[in-house]
Amino acid sequence: MKILIVDDDRRMVKTIFDILKVKGYDPIIAYSGEEALTKVESEKPDCVLMDIKMPGINGVETLKTIKELSPDIPVLLMSAYVTEAQIGEAKQHGAYTVLNKPIDIQIILSFFALLRKEESILIVDDDPNFCRTLKDILQSRGYKVVTESDPDKVLGHMEQEYMLTVLLDLNLGNKDGLDVLRDIRAKYPSKPVVLVTGMKEDMTDVIDKGIKIGAYTYFYKPFAVESLIDSIKGISIKKLQSLLGEPF
Repeated sequence: MKILIVDDDRRMVKTIFDILKVKGYDPIIAYSGEEALTKVESEKPDCVLMDIKMPGINGVETLKTIKELSPDIPVLLMSAYVTEAQIGEAKQHGAYTVLNKPIDIQIILSFFALLRKEESILIVDDDPNFCRTLKDILQSRGYKVVTESDPDKVLGHMEQEYMLTVLLDLNLGNKDGLDVLRDIRAKYPSKPVVLVTGMKEDMTDVIDKGIKIGAYTYFYKPFAVESLIDSIKGISIKKLQSLLGEPF
């Protein structure tokens, strides 16, 4: 995994470079915003860790251009003297967070570890056609997908591997989808669960109860797949940001 380190402080860059190298990453170095933009285009990094205050174009201006070149690249900014205005501007333009220097390297390593982890999604639905179709779509977008029709086996899947999110149908034969949501919430209080149902007119109250229990959001079938993809991307970003101290 390629990590672009951008800072005019060469000692800081070398320290971070050496740590990432030892941990098995492929660190790339740039000492200015201008050089960083060249490296983004030529090296295609998976993440950028960049200082705000640099000669030439600063970190926030560089961030804006990076997001134009590659909108999905996670960018973490850092500064020894960060202001609320800087933080607000940086987040407005797509920075995941602004870290105070000296940065906590363990937090950064935890962030990179989660960024590298394969994003798995658990679909819980007793409609095999729906599961098959949605699984194919999500896999084509790079997600690992597990499907399950038996609500009693949901927690077992979650115990076996990390799930980014659970897509939970509210109509599961003999078991109420809200009961499954309660089971998930009891064992995994912060796990994002997206509710789905094909019964829009009859499920308004049930959806409201699900949101109160702690569901992340909901979709009525048939739904626009791009809207679901955007929601999953949002969950992924918020999960990563939470490791950096941002509220989920």
